[in-house]
Amino acid sequence: MSIKVSVIIPVYNAEKYLAQCIESLLSQALQDCEFIFINDGSKDDSCKIIEDYKEKDPRIILINQENRGVSIARNNGLQIASGEYIGFVDADDYIEMDMYATLYHSAKLSDCDVVISNFENEIDGHKVMTKYPFPLNINLNNDYINQEILPYFIKSDNLNTACNKLYKNKIIIENSIKFPEKLSLGEDGMFNMIFFSQATTTKYIDYTGYHYREVEGSATRNISKKDYFERALEVYQFELPEQIVGHLDKEKIHQFKAVRLIKSVLSYIHVYFSPSNEVSFKTRYEYIKNMISNQIVREALPTYCELHQNTLGKYEKFLLNMVKKKSTMGLYCVTAYSRLRNR
Repeated sequence: MSIKVSVIIPVYNAEKYLAQCIESLLSQALQDCEFIFINDGSKDDSCKIIEDYKEKDPRIILINQENRGVSIARNNGLQIASGEYIGFVDADDYIEMDMYATLYHSAKLSDCDVVISNFENEIDGHKVMTKYPFPLNINLNNDYINQEILPYFIKSDNLNTACNKLYKNKIIIENSIKFPEKLSLGEDGMFNMIFFSQATTTKYIDYTGYHYREVEGSATRNISKKDYFERALEVYQFELPEQIVGHLDKEKIHQFKAVRLIKSVLSYIHVYFSPSNEVSFKTRYEYIKNMISNQIVREALPTYCELHQNTLGKYEKFLLNMVKKKSTMGLYCVTAYSRLRNR
């Protein structure tokens, strides 16, 4: 069987949702797939669950490794992937049965290097759809990638995930593209930027087949163990590879990074001021106080305000004004009021 799509699934202590994930993969309408599970040193029954399914379906491949993180797990999967195209799924998530058929046929229709789709986010039972401002169902060429898509990656987070895309494996192999193993956050975005900088065509389709579930311990939710702001600074200060920098003006890169950092800060204000049983209010209050006083944030703030002065709503303007004044209490009051209004 010629493999059309190799799907790479890193797994770490995912037993609660893993069966649903596997079932959604095995039920794909596109049959010519291989499913490469990398068990990243799980201490629960994740490995056994995969082994049980592996006995029933030969398309499942299992790699066991010591706990080394999602980037190394995915890179190990890439080394053995034989598919014409590559997809990624996280073990907590699940996909629609027509997802890879839809993305694959869209890619093949116009010999496209990478296809982008929407995804659905489930947070505390609420579902949020993520879409993008790109032209639909047409091949977007190298100029569009350089002028619109690469900048979008640098200034925003919501395109970063590798899970709502399908990548031509030939591009990955010929350019030795890997997930960065020294980044603790933003590894998906860096992989995407490197891939898109080498791609000649991409396509965005208005299709939603990927369901992302934010669970306790997810990278975006686990505030008691993960220092999000430190990681945002890490992404801000990370030197982009030359193959990306060569496509963009350095001053523009600086502006895009500033926009992304301030967007992250505004997001973390909401995250850390949301009620939490794991982290005391005093700790969260001090965290935000230190974040908005950080020198790099103070330097990036004017750039963000200048670029967005004509598009900001009243609420965001008030938030930014409180950040400018370093008013942590003001930020607490306005976010608390926002939560009450949105109940």
